[in-house]
Amino acid sequence: MIQLSYSTFGLTNLPFLEAIDAVARAGYAGVELSFHRDQFNPFNLGEADLDAVRARLDAARIVPACVATASHFFTPSRPHEPSLLTLDVAGRKRRIDLVKRGIRVARRLGVKLVTFGSGFLRDEHVREAAADPGELLADSIRECLREIRDDEDITLLIEPEPGMYIETLAQGLALIRAVGSPRFALHIDICHAYCSEPDYTGALAQAAPFARYLHISDAREGRNLRIVRDDAVAGFDLDAASTLVYFPETADYLLVDRRHPLYFADRAPDPARRRRIDALLAQAGIDRPAGMVDYGSLYAGASPLDDEIFTYLISVPGLSFDVLERAWPIVAHLRGVRGPALFERMVANTRTGIVHFHEIPGEGTLDLAASFDALNAHGFDGFGSVELYHHVEGWQQALDDSYRHLAAIAQPA
Repeated sequence: MIQLSYSTFGLTNLPFLEAIDAVARAGYAGVELSFHRDQFNPFNLGEADLDAVRARLDAARIVPACVATASHFFTPSRPHEPSLLTLDVAGRKRRIDLVKRGIRVARRLGVKLVTFGSGFLRDEHVREAAADPGELLADSIRECLREIRDDEDITLLIEPEPGMYIETLAQGLALIRAVGSPRFALHIDICHAYCSEPDYTGALAQAAPFARYLHISDAREGRNLRIVRDDAVAGFDLDAASTLVYFPETADYLLVDRRHPLYFADRAPDPARRRRIDALLAQAGIDRPAGMVDYGSLYAGASPLDDEIFTYLISVPGLSFDVLERAWPIVAHLRGVRGPALFERMVANTRTGIVHFHEIPGEGTLDLAASFDALNAHGFDGFGSVELYHHVEGWQQALDDSYRHLAAIAQPA
């Protein structure tokens, strides 16, 4: 059976204790306690602070469902970094330390679950191909598990996420088998499954017996756009995704798209680049030349699309943040930031074309009722926390609307 919870990561405009009260007033049985630099920072929390949190939980009569160790914790502009598979030992140890702090907070508050994500393959992994990110990740998790005492009931959870090294539920289960600890289990995010699994309800059913916890949000179909280096182009499937090819020698980009082949650059291509552009378009089956867009003419300021573009770009693996941030004005151009939109739908970098952008339950196209049925029918029993960090400004409506929609479908028939 799924019990409803709400993550404080969607309530970061509130003081932390007030966020707990807000979740309880809205009717939720549980609350996810999510680390946050300014609201619930484990580096600033003493025993008295945690005792005050526990007292507020008791007073509100709400269960602390999980401690989330906040992939966005360290550097706001580069979330998920450093990760448990970062090549630099110091970076990995920073993330390991954060997860261990999550275990200590869970211990003090009587919470049984602590969750985290794997992180992404970045450009460093491409450069150092001999390093095995899977081994680094498994070793980092084993180090985190050493923090759990033999006599306590705390379980670490891996949350697969679109674009990450651990992206699918099957990959999450394979990692759990590789680590081989009874204190390491699966955290299912239903939105992530919708983004990553062609048959997401079937995948939820298969994973349900191994899962201890859920994240819940809605999502909708978008426009898939890959970003790849020119020397890493293996082929094109334009039915699945358009591709933005990055040329590292000049930091220019070619949009390989049936309707809008475009070359974004500071100057016109030389003959060698023109031949390469023509070859890439021919490889993709495009028989029209690429238009030229002066990169310097693109709008690069703030816009209402910032949340969408930021969330999209950080999900693209294998490239440096400088490459991704230079692509920002191009994505904004495609989405119509200062003119007609060439891509009408939100951009996505997922296996299914569903946008990894957390919508209020009931406002997207995810079949949450079928998802809940699949989980309940295959043995899931635990909390499902609504995670709506894209709706912090409208937190009260997100909190209330989510509960109203989910409460009607949470109980099995």
